[in-house]
Amino acid sequence: MKNVLAVSMLALLISQGFTPLAQAHGGVDHAPPKPAVSQDSAVVHFANVSLTNQNGEPVNLKRDLVSDRIVVMGFIYTTCTTICPVISSIMAKVQKQLGAKVGTEVQLVSITVDPLRDTAPRLLTYANRFQHGPGWTWLTGTPQAIDATLKGLGTWTADPENHPPLIMVGDGHSSHWTRFYGFTDPELLVERVEQLRGDRASKSGKHGVYVMGEPE
Repeated sequence: MKNVLAVSMLALLISQGFTPLAQAHGGVDHAPPKPAVSQDSAVVHFANVSLTNQNGEPVNLKRDLVSDRIVVMGFIYTTCTTICPVISSIMAKVQKQLGAKVGTEVQLVSITVDPLRDTAPRLLTYANRFQHGPGWTWLTGTPQAIDATLKGLGTWTADPENHPPLIMVGDGHSSHWTRFYGFTDPELLVERVEQLRGDRASKSGKHGVYVMGEPE
């Protein structure tokens, strides 16, 4: 029954324009996608560790990417053939809908849960299938650094191949973020981003205009 749901959900997403990635290096994700979508609020902590982006450059997640931006964050691994390509496709839709806000006010981040196989060059190849434009960073690192990062975000699992479909949205000014489980409609993620932008505007008195670097 789960396999039927997985196939049905993927077929629906493909019909809406999502393009799952073909299987790479024989990898198989043993957890079929779950069509149900839910969300909750979570307190996150950013581990002070060095990660590596898709270009092979060292990155500190909190300082270099989250900073004072609004962030949409997903979790993938490149040999996954079910959940991860769909999650990446959803984020690609978010990038397209937000347009020029991505790379300025908004940062997209994808973190591998399989750092042993997902080197920077492999992430770059994978990223090129989904990413169109700036403002989307893909991260790997040592197993210890990735584990510390995922644990701080509350997304660590002992079996990476069975990680849940999950996208997080949050404001770098706050430790309270929203986790979206399942194949979330990109419109819902964009709506949450716009809510956070509106909250900033209300607090700053800018009435819809946010200037990066200004205090709340």
